[in-house]
Amino acid sequence: MNVPPDEVEKTDVWPRALALVIVFLVIVGGGFGSLAGKLTDQEKNTNASFLPANAEATKALNASKAFLPAEDTPTVVLYERDSGVTPADEQRALADLTAVRKHADWLDGQPTPPVKSRDGKALQLTLPFDGKDNKVFIQNVKDLRQLLDAPGRPAGLKVYVTGLGGISSDLFEVFGSINGTLLLVTGVIVILILLVVYRSPVLWVLPVLGAGLAFTMASGILYLLAKTGTLEVNGQSDGILPVLTFGAATDYALLLIARYREELHRHGSTWDAMKVAWRAALPAILASAATVMLALLCLLFSELNSNKSLGPVGALGVACSAFVMLVFLPGGLLLGRWLFWPRIPHLDGEDPVHEGIWSRLADRLDSHSALFGAGTVVILLVLAIGATGLKSGGLPQDKALTSRPQSVIGLEHQAKHFPAGSGTPVQLIVPTAAVGKATEILGADKDVASVFPFTDGVSTAPLVRGGDVLLVATLAVDANSNEALDVVKRIRSEIDGASKAVLVGGFPAIRLDIHESSKRDNRLIIPIVLLLILIVLAILLRALVAPLVLIVTVILSYAATLGTCAFFFTHVFGFAGSDASFPLFAFVFLVALGVDYNIFLISRVREEVPKHGTHDGMLRGLTVTGGVITSAGVVLAATFAALGTLPLVFLAEIGFAVSFGVILDTFVVRSLLVPAIVLKLGDRMWWPSALARGGAPAEPSP
Repeated sequence: MNVPPDEVEKTDVWPRALALVIVFLVIVGGGFGSLAGKLTDQEKNTNASFLPANAEATKALNASKAFLPAEDTPTVVLYERDSGVTPADEQRALADLTAVRKHADWLDGQPTPPVKSRDGKALQLTLPFDGKDNKVFIQNVKDLRQLLDAPGRPAGLKVYVTGLGGISSDLFEVFGSINGTLLLVTGVIVILILLVVYRSPVLWVLPVLGAGLAFTMASGILYLLAKTGTLEVNGQSDGILPVLTFGAATDYALLLIARYREELHRHGSTWDAMKVAWRAALPAILASAATVMLALLCLLFSELNSNKSLGPVGALGVACSAFVMLVFLPGGLLLGRWLFWPRIPHLDGEDPVHEGIWSRLADRLDSHSALFGAGTVVILLVLAIGATGLKSGGLPQDKALTSRPQSVIGLEHQAKHFPAGSGTPVQLIVPTAAVGKATEILGADKDVASVFPFTDGVSTAPLVRGGDVLLVATLAVDANSNEALDVVKRIRSEIDGASKAVLVGGFPAIRLDIHESSKRDNRLIIPIVLLLILIVLAILLRALVAPLVLIVTVILSYAATLGTCAFFFTHVFGFAGSDASFPLFAFVFLVALGVDYNIFLISRVREEVPKHGTHDGMLRGLTVTGGVITSAGVVLAATFAALGTLPLVFLAEIGFAVSFGVILDTFVVRSLLVPAIVLKLGDRMWWPSALARGGAPAEPSP
């Protein structure tokens, strides 16, 4: 191969590049840095904030404000003695109640005096804590636990802070600590992998710094949007943001750096090498970012506010990642070839298609494409069979943590002595004319432990507001369990016999409506995501067959991942189940991110086809992109695996699903299945473009 003469390096490039880097650090790092740290303060994590406006539980919640404080979060203090509570225990409970009443700012209503269980072994004190401000609420629960631990407790008396308030406090506290933990774990993972990939003590700094800037920029913008009420952010979306941003940003960096290194072997000028590399990588990066962003924005069609939050939050993170890596990273790389030390690329005309593991794999695929294609399809289908065993009926709140805090232990002990639904009752807004019939229906239900009207605390007469009465029904089953969902469904059906105007709400009903909305979202959003991704691929590849092939392979990968998750969640991790929205979240991330790697591969193949034909173009594309795409997949999988370090089951499940799915897609689907299909289809892969007829696409008119 003839090597072009060495060009004179532009000496004015690196000062401009350095200036660009400094400007970025000052504007993005300095401008958004202070705002990014405040994003957690704007989170809304209450159960009600996750509900759709038209849900029955939402309507009941709004109607109940006439009877109860809007942000009343019932917090239960459970006193337990195995041999039976003593008079001293009862005195201690009353003393605690008196002490709590002195902290009027904790409460959002009148506490319920201690109630003794039928077996005489426990006392239960219900405190309506004010839950308007998450941080204040968490601190108040902490202070309550400290108050209860004060000296003077009778020996042998066990005390737990539990109920909805106790569990919610523990969950909110986890949400509040997510970003710090994730940033540390994700940053370390990315640095270690990049050190291995680049084998350079310097080069890894730019992608990591760029990813950090992208996350800072996204967090700062989100803070401003949340502060002004334009967008709602919760712990779920805020927790996924750093992982998604670091993963996407690092992927784009790997793609651009790999192409830049390739061009440095052909150009003596770093400026010329970057121009060619940037233009070549731009379509793939933009298509990748557009695919993920559109898939995430489809969550805006969700009925659940939590899903609606994740859509724009994640899309903004991906947009910032693409922007930073297309603007900041090129400036940093133009600082000089020395960044690649000790493996500095020189002008030598080296062809990137060289002997190595990917070249050998391409040769094997060329010889046995049918075997590789059929074998991978069989493997994926076998794994997909397990998807039928995925328990996505909902995740009980007391099973939402991988750890066992005091609130969860207390809930288990509470169920031994009181009706399992104590502390989180079903609340019914009933017209006065239907109160008698509704009470009769509820009293006859075997899963309703008790039912009584809400009073003003002075008389026993029901409190009437706007012609309605609030009935409080305590379930005999655990209000956090999936069984409670079936009970609420039955109550709603039975209560129609009393009046169609009855609204059934309360915490168990909130869980049911979230579950039902999640199932509806799965049916609606998944097809929309597939259609949008198909359109993006058709525009990028200017073909119809290729996009369909890529979509089908990613769906196979998704189904296989769900089957694997079903096995691991139940038999390895011992999770109680998965959230009803898990299949949708897994789909959005896996399909969008899985298509990413196919975009990186096929866009390069399409670049090679006019010069080498579909057969050789496929083999060259696989050889050239194999290393960088595999590295990108490993980075993304590792960053999502960082979610497993958090004690939240939902995020741990998402982390495992995306990590496994990306690895499966990277090493099996993209490396084996897609190339095998392309080799079999040949030029038909590009129908109806000119490439399908064995010719190069028409040149644009000048």
